[in-house]
Amino acid sequence: MNITFLLNGESVELSGVSPDATLLNWLRKNRHLTGTKEGCNEGDCGACTVMVTDENGPRALNACILFLPQLQGKAVRTVEGLSTNDTLHPAQQAMIDLHGSQCGFCTPGITVSMAVAHLNDDQNHDDVLAGNLCRCTGYAPIIRAAETLVDKPNPSYPETAPGFFGPEISSGGGDSRGADGPPPPAQSPTNSDELAQLFAANPDATLIAGATDVGLWVTKQHRPVTPAIFLNRCADLREISETETDFRIGAMVTMDRFHALMATPFQSYAEMLRRFASTQVRNAATLGGNIANGSPIGDNPPALIALNAALHLRLGNSRRTLPLEDFFLDYGKQDRAPGEFVEAITIPKQPDRLRVYKLSKRFDQDISAVLGAFNITVTDGTVTNARIAFGGMAGIPKRASHVETALIGQVWGEEAIAAAWPAWEQDFTPLSDMRASADYRLSSARNMLSRYLLQDLGAATDVLEVTP
Repeated sequence: MNITFLLNGESVELSGVSPDATLLNWLRKNRHLTGTKEGCNEGDCGACTVMVTDENGPRALNACILFLPQLQGKAVRTVEGLSTNDTLHPAQQAMIDLHGSQCGFCTPGITVSMAVAHLNDDQNHDDVLAGNLCRCTGYAPIIRAAETLVDKPNPSYPETAPGFFGPEISSGGGDSRGADGPPPPAQSPTNSDELAQLFAANPDATLIAGATDVGLWVTKQHRPVTPAIFLNRCADLREISETETDFRIGAMVTMDRFHALMATPFQSYAEMLRRFASTQVRNAATLGGNIANGSPIGDNPPALIALNAALHLRLGNSRRTLPLEDFFLDYGKQDRAPGEFVEAITIPKQPDRLRVYKLSKRFDQDISAVLGAFNITVTDGTVTNARIAFGGMAGIPKRASHVETALIGQVWGEEAIAAAWPAWEQDFTPLSDMRASADYRLSSARNMLSRYLLQDLGAATDVLEVTP
């Protein structure tokens, strides 16, 4: 596969690129840019953070799970490329001045995250740095360093200038399939029509969107991903449209864009998405990927099921739509034919009755032990409709259908909660694992319904706001 991109302002052209070659390994081994560190090698610690810029602006991404073919037509800037004209970037200088570094291993990734946030005028430092682990310094001096950047000028990088992207970087990209020979190990279609043809002809290919899941296949499980089809150039899969009745979100919409979209119509959902992995992962992970991998602990499916979302699938020239809840059949099994892919998700517009509760061992960047999504309609004091869905309670994201039935028709209050109590065990028989016991999961799920009621009645339920 042939790709072209910018590295610290200089053009790079590579040929014969392996689809599973990560940017981190290439930077360190081929360019000796060793400021970008390998820590966890799975996108959790942020030591490998780099700045990647395209026509949508700069983003912080984890180089350890970023495959080289995903960089086609983009610009990469490592910690070595932050300084200009032998002058340190303000973030680098601030980390020195405010003593934000001790052992220094995590410092390059932290500094890049700060630099990207400074370029984007993002002053939510706690969220920005949630994906950067520092075990020895402590975050107080790091946050102080970030706070000093507010009035500092940004360096002038060519790729951040308006209108830079276009002819400056070759559109190049994937190799085309030979007329008589086998398909190449990696291909990069430019739209969903090309993707549909390629995937229908090569149904065993691995679809690579943000690679925040597939990347770990390579770095942790050493699984092959060939043949691979990279989706990053399918611009039509990144579209978001809105009508009077619904939102339609393309499968390649990243979680950071989806988070921004949900902020107004469904505030509780958006607040949960703030805890979805880290900034670096949200900048890469896609909504379609989070659904299509079929994980029983994915954070989006329960909320989308509670919102009665629909899934749009495509196989060649054929398309079909089904309720999202029907997509998940059993653990590791989805209603998706070979060569069929997720094209988009539709969310009906509705009053914001949705509350999403994520229970995990730590607040930031953790996998859910239980995630509950509640969308309960109350009319004249009586429950008239209920959609409740959970992750972490079964082998698939699953609705609490018996609980819903028990609630409908009840006067909304503690009596309704009590009436639904026996129904929980009809809906769920959760497992015990390293994250939680079965009893804890079931008790927590029941308590989430009580929390929904209390929150609905105006009680303070946010543990982050509790004061002595």
